[in-house]
Amino acid sequence: MAQLDMPDQVYNWIRDFFSGHSHCTKLGEVSSFLNVTASIIQGSGLGPASYTVNAADLRPHHAIVKYADDTYLIIPGAYYHTRDDEVSNVKTSAAKNNL
Repeated sequence: MAQLDMPDQVYNWIRDFFSGHSHCTKLGEVSSFLNVTASIIQGSGLGPASYTVNAADLRPHHAIVKYADDTYLIIPGAYYHTRDDEVSNVKTSAAKNNL
């Protein structure tokens, strides 16, 4: 988001909105809380828009569907042989964007 042309106060507000969150898992017992270091918070009003910005550089070779805070990679049967390359491309983009 820092690369977008937006007023400093808007950028600072968004940065502050996404910082300081933690998460735990409850399954019989409750795990310890860990900081959330990814920039997308599911269920937040800014989540879908921020995901769209963060995943904007994800350009698969064949087809992709990005909706809200989810991405579905669609590989047509005729291009099945490209699946490893496509998945590697998604993994690289996700790592680059902390997703």
